Amino acid sequence: MTTPKVFFWVQHLLGIGHLKRTAVLTRAFQRAGMKVTIVSGGQEVPGLNIGDAKLIQLPPVRAADKYFKVLIDEQDREIDQTFIDQRRDILLQIFTREAPDIILTELFPFGRRQLRAELTALLDEAINRHVRPLIISSVRDILVDPPKPERVQEMLVRIEKYYDRVLVHGDPHLIPFGETFRHADQITDRVAYSGYVVDVPQKKINGAGTGEVIVSAGGGAVSEELFRAAMAARIQTSLSDRTWRILAGNSLPQKVFAQLKRDAPEGFVIERARPDFTTMVANCILSISQGGYNTVMEVLAARTRSVIVPYAGGLETEQTLRTRLLQNRNGIRNLPEKALNSRTLASAVEDALSAPAPDATGLKTDGADTSARLIKEWFEHHTRGAS
Repeated sequence: MTTPKVFFWVQHLLGIGHLKRTAVLTRAFQRAGMKVTIVSGGQEVPGLNIGDAKLIQLPPVRAADKYFKVLIDEQDREIDQTFIDQRRDILLQIFTREAPDIILTELFPFGRRQLRAELTALLDEAINRHVRPLIISSVRDILVDPPKPERVQEMLVRIEKYYDRVLVHGDPHLIPFGETFRHADQITDRVAYSGYVVDVPQKKINGAGTGEVIVSAGGGAVSEELFRAAMAARIQTSLSDRTWRILAGNSLPQKVFAQLKRDAPEGFVIERARPDFTTMVANCILSISQGGYNTVMEVLAARTRSVIVPYAGGLETEQTLRTRLLQNRNGIRNLPEKALNSRTLASAVEDALSAPAPDATGLKTDGADTSARLIKEWFEHHTRGAS
């Protein structure tokens, strides 16, 4: 069999978790003998490890605020129909040039509805090809409830029309897909679980982050409140003699980042997010984060005690729900965002430190390699059916 060519569309709008998970999956696909092209519609993320894959950048967009209703371009201008049409045409040109055997759309059609024009154009083009690609939706474990019920019907119609498979990057023993997508029973023939996709942290003796408290918030667009609470909490904890390192994502405005550096008390290091983050999570004494999919799974895999202040802005419920499900796993403590202050954060730090180390026992955390294996199996079946 020839090497399957994968076309992986992904769009991050506020955080960077979607793109990070795509990168971990991409490396697994390459290990399994597939050739991958990532087509990214978000802002560039430095230090992304995608192995030997190709990354093609669409004109980037991001969310203007936590409600995701308005998308803006690199100049902070709201995108208009001309921009949408041009980006769609670029995407179709890339698809024609790459001629993939497999298409993955990250989150769509369960999210990213704002970009449906380019995606439905792509999928219409794909299903009308003489040799139709295998089409898969790559989706995280927990979805956010759509604000309007009719949106669910749209999702189901698109699954029926375009998609061969829905690959859920979660474990039904922790949370079944139907828990947050109530009509999952209508697509059970297409749904499969990969387990959690984890960039497995490698602990290194005296490596980066050893003995430190690592404070992180993914892309960092909505992280200032957490960082300032951490800056005030350190002196109130038993870790006041340790280095506390704040890793600010590239979406945190430079002006805010510079002010944080000026305001940081002694004992703090303030720097931008680093490519060796997973190593730091494995080496640190405690992680403080907003509980995104990737960080939570890395913390579990590394058995690092953790305080999670789940992001709950706008309509977001994903991080809060996942943290609640995991908070009884020993050294993981959940601090609701609305209760965040230096005192409550310091108390949560002490609680986490006094508990046994967390672990991922009973959870499937080999989601990247399982995804690669499933996709190869589906592609072989798809190819036999087409011949």
